[in-house]
Amino acid sequence: MAKDFIIEISARHVHVSKEALETLFGAGYELTPKKELSQPGQFACEERVTVVGPKKELTGVSILGPCRPETQVELSATDARSIGVKAPIRESGDVKGSGACKLVGPCGEIELSEGVIVAKRHIHMTPEDAENFGVKDCQVVNVKVATEGRSLIFGDTIVRVSPKYALAMHVDTDEANAAAIPGSCMGIIVE
Repeated sequence: MAKDFIIEISARHVHVSKEALETLFGAGYELTPKKELSQPGQFACEERVTVVGPKKELTGVSILGPCRPETQVELSATDARSIGVKAPIRESGDVKGSGACKLVGPCGEIELSEGVIVAKRHIHMTPEDAENFGVKDCQVVNVKVATEGRSLIFGDTIVRVSPKYALAMHVDTDEANAAAIPGSCMGIIVE
């Protein structure tokens, strides 16, 4: 079985709770799927919001669905600095004590006292994938990417294992630019 996997770029995006969705877009509003993502059941939406920080704002930020229990904003470190938000590097869902911002939609706005993170790079794997790669859930690995002129090894990459996942690594736009990843590329786990 192959020992490489696709590395995908995860651009800035927002995950919203049902309550936040209705505040931003109106009572009873439902997300409109635009494009299926690599992870089963996940999709990019037609809906977009503005993320407002103390310095400036990012307009047209995509919402990813489906709705989640908590609203979360995932930015690159460059994005966070540009709008004046202190966003820690965290795994998705770990928002306690994270950065603050305002979200603005066509029908309302929300002040988030926490919820802005820089997503920790990670590899989604099924239990079968993890067995094939000889890794376990929450294990930290190094991943080599061989791109033209900017090959590098990503350290501190967390392995996330679930039967609900599809094999893929996610990096943010800063990380993709550092490795000159042209939309996607292949990676391998190295010692």
